[in-house]
Amino acid sequence: MAQIKAVLTILALTVVSLVLIPLQWLAMKVGHPVQRKLPHLWHVIATRLVGIRIHQEGKPAGDRPLLITANHASWVDITVVGSLMPLSFIAKSEVSGWPVFGLFAKLQRTVFVNRTRRSETGRTADEIARRMAEGDAMVLFAEGTSNDGNSVLPFRSALLGAATRALGDEGKVWVQPLSVAYRSLHGLPMGRQFRPHVAWYGDMELAGHLWGVFTEGALDVLVTWGEPVEVDATTDRKALTRDLEAAVRAMTVASLTGAENRPQDSAENPAASLFSSEEKPVKAGAEQ
Repeated sequence: MAQIKAVLTILALTVVSLVLIPLQWLAMKVGHPVQRKLPHLWHVIATRLVGIRIHQEGKPAGDRPLLITANHASWVDITVVGSLMPLSFIAKSEVSGWPVFGLFAKLQRTVFVNRTRRSETGRTADEIARRMAEGDAMVLFAEGTSNDGNSVLPFRSALLGAATRALGDEGKVWVQPLSVAYRSLHGLPMGRQFRPHVAWYGDMELAGHLWGVFTEGALDVLVTWGEPVEVDATTDRKALTRDLEAAVRAMTVASLTGAENRPQDSAENPAASLFSSEEKPVKAGAEQ
């Protein structure tokens, strides 16, 4: 039965894609504002078809320019975050050449980063800054790679320089931390041992992982928005990176342990001790 459901889900997504892809291509070609909304619509439909239930704590900043910095456990993050609001992603350049995923990334108006050429970092940061200045909310998976869904890896500071390059007429830009935590499967707590069902990292094979998510479905995800940080020309990029990493780690730990329902000043709050920057990183290879 689960396999039949998965096949029907894939067929439905195919039909939706065949309708929206030409519309998005045309909108991008002529520069129509709907190009920001069509990918969001696709992600909303996809999460509902697959059975991904999204619960939100907090809310996205309404101010612009805006850079969102999130943790990253899986390709599923793209659809989860993409369903929250119109936005675009920042991804490694290799993604542009992936079958299907590469096409969707381009239609999402993704900014691709070539991490093998440091000389291009400035150009990429300028592109991100331009998009932010034009009103696009940009999402950066700041770990630079995916993790096992049970922890948060150290954030990389290089592309956060785009925030200061996007300073508008008022000399301000906002950076907002975002936590994505997968908490249950079929209504039951997922636990550390089952979270790799969703997490895609290391040398996991993509096709099999996709099929597993489609057949199982019924995922509960808690998305937590942190407080936006106002950035100006005097902001220290590395200090900003550390603060954002700490905020995302604390929110993720609270989400995975249920601590978001406990008093924040409790001595038992695990966010103060679990998954710290000093923790040995998990094996990670599925960069996004």
